Amino acid sequence: MFAYYLDLALRSLKRSPGLTALMVLSIGVGVALAMSSWTLVHLMSRDPIPEKSARIYFPTIDMWGPTAHGKSAAANEPPVLLDYGTVEALLGDHRARHQSAAYWFTPTVVPSARGEHPFTSSGFAVDGEFFPMLDVPFKYGSGWSDADDAARAQVVVISQQLNDKVFGGGDSVGKTLGIDGREYRVVGVLGDWNPQPTYYDVPANGGFMLQPTGLLLPFDTAIAARIPHQGETDCFKSPDGSGFSGLLHSSCVWISYLVQLDTPVAARQYSDYLEGFARQRFSWPPNVRLRGLMAWLDFLQAVPPGIRILSLVGIGLLVVCLVDTIGLMLAKFLRRAPEIGVRRALGASRRDIYGQFLIEGAVIGLAGGVMGIVLTWLAMVWLQLKFPRGWESLAQVDTGLLGLTLTVAMAATLLAALYPTWRAAHVQPAWQIKSN
Repeated sequence: MFAYYLDLALRSLKRSPGLTALMVLSIGVGVALAMSSWTLVHLMSRDPIPEKSARIYFPTIDMWGPTAHGKSAAANEPPVLLDYGTVEALLGDHRARHQSAAYWFTPTVVPSARGEHPFTSSGFAVDGEFFPMLDVPFKYGSGWSDADDAARAQVVVISQQLNDKVFGGGDSVGKTLGIDGREYRVVGVLGDWNPQPTYYDVPANGGFMLQPTGLLLPFDTAIAARIPHQGETDCFKSPDGSGFSGLLHSSCVWISYLVQLDTPVAARQYSDYLEGFARQRFSWPPNVRLRGLMAWLDFLQAVPPGIRILSLVGIGLLVVCLVDTIGLMLAKFLRRAPEIGVRRALGASRRDIYGQFLIEGAVIGLAGGVMGIVLTWLAMVWLQLKFPRGWESLAQVDTGLLGLTLTVAMAATLLAALYPTWRAAHVQPAWQIKSN
């Protein structure tokens, strides 16, 4: 019976190619718009490092005291960043398997080749344990050692893009690079690594950086070189001194801090350590937090609520296209009322009519789904061209999305076909036979 209904559906669709094309196009456009918006929201809010996110934590400590907070419950939250003195103390205690401070800067890079002009590059000051903690891939070389951190070595890790621009590609390990008037030795070239969001320092840039990370310097080396930060700075009171030195000796917060804790027990122990650290260091009751990576991103709203509204917009556009498809199907099905009346008079039940027209709707949905896949893929290609370099991962179509697109298209079309099919199944055969 299915094959018979399928043959009837194909014959019916061939008899009115223009109307069929309009229905397929309506479903395809609606599904493509919905899937494109859903994909963007999903990829922007996905786990940026799923293999390790459960082991990455972000501690925060209230180093200002109760007088710095308002009366609301939310105001009791510690600052999302740390001051330099607190960071140095945490690094010195080293209570996590891996730990790293991080702050964002945009220094001037001076190429060694004659005739090349200086340019600014986005980068971060981090500790050597940053690389194994986040499984950072390398094309050439590696990160620096703990000894380099302690010695404030003049070393740097650069991205593939910066390596191509300054050294013409190839293995540049051992070469020197001028950064803000100082010479640094290249110890590593990053592989394909530009996570979005930049989860290791979300407060600095809001999570999504337009300019990809070009270089990474040792944290203490960058501090010694007085490389100014470009991220957020929050002060309860003004620094006593001026300039970068005044910032280092103030309680102003401007540094992100992340740790790797491999087990829930280790996380509880580190949380206890934070409370003891705060109790020993400050005169007020400890006010600390230890959030996992995904909880941290959610707390900071790395994906703004306005972006999440895109998924609702996608649903709205799909509903509009479905309403249009319902009208087209209703006109098509009711135009076949005489045929339906004859079939009912010959003994076809309403169940048979439902089966016939729902299969026809499924065929339309399948065709619309295929068109939706093509249009979704074209939309992702267009977005890849429009997005800044390094954001390509936010506009990708995977096999799971293709399957979901077909499923959504067929389900949406069957839903749209329910009312026209119901109207068709309730055609009165006697009236149709008499009028014809």
